[in-house]
Amino acid sequence: MVRSLALLLGLFVLVASVEGAVQTKKVTYKHGDLDCIGYLAWDDSLAGPRPGVLVFHEFWGLDDYAKQRTEQLAKLGYLAFAADLYGGGKLVDHPQDAGLMAMNIRASVEDWQKRGIAALNVLKSQPECDPTKLAAIGYCLGGSTVQQLAFSGTDLKAVVSFHGGLMVPTPDQVKSIKSAVLICHGADDPFISKDTVKNFRGAMDQNGGKYQFQSYAGARHSFTVPNASAIGMKFKLDGMRYNKAADDNSWSDMLSLFKETLGK
Repeated sequence: MVRSLALLLGLFVLVASVEGAVQTKKVTYKHGDLDCIGYLAWDDSLAGPRPGVLVFHEFWGLDDYAKQRTEQLAKLGYLAFAADLYGGGKLVDHPQDAGLMAMNIRASVEDWQKRGIAALNVLKSQPECDPTKLAAIGYCLGGSTVQQLAFSGTDLKAVVSFHGGLMVPTPDQVKSIKSAVLICHGADDPFISKDTVKNFRGAMDQNGGKYQFQSYAGARHSFTVPNASAIGMKFKLDGMRYNKAADDNSWSDMLSLFKETLGK
């Protein structure tokens, strides 16, 4: 009995020490005159520089969900930084408010791209970051953001959009892409029309864009977010729904791309 307790205690300590290796902190930075508050996560049990992954939040702002994904990446050995697109760590919980803030971001594509690059520069400046191995992922508004970074020719190895609004690129934008592109799309997402999907894929195909487009059967908007179904019910947005299979498969697809582009 004593031996069993000792083994259990040892296992608990081991697990706790592994979990405790992931460190987080808030990082303040500037986008023009805007004060932003990002969220950095890393495993301090690892030595030396490692690949960096930039994380862009949904249109609610830099919430716990985006932070959890950032920590999840850190546990896998990446240096992960969640950007603050709105500034001041601003958060909202009503879709109308979130939609207005997202609309303000989208109003100027040039400024939108600069917001992303400002966060990328923070990630690159960290001593734990290998600036030759960088990727960006995003959810909803964040998914659209990583597409904009790709279209602007930002020096990234990979970008991954999860249920992001699709940005139909111009021929010049497609030719500017330097990164591998993975689009993780809900096949039943009512917020993204089939025409938009067709136009996005057509623009990429006709101009030599290299990309992967994964469409997950039965998945609606925000399919990776565990509380999406509850939010959808609260605000009568049937288009928002969590889908575990699509969540798991899209994360696996992302990791496969990272293995190809960032290494082990």
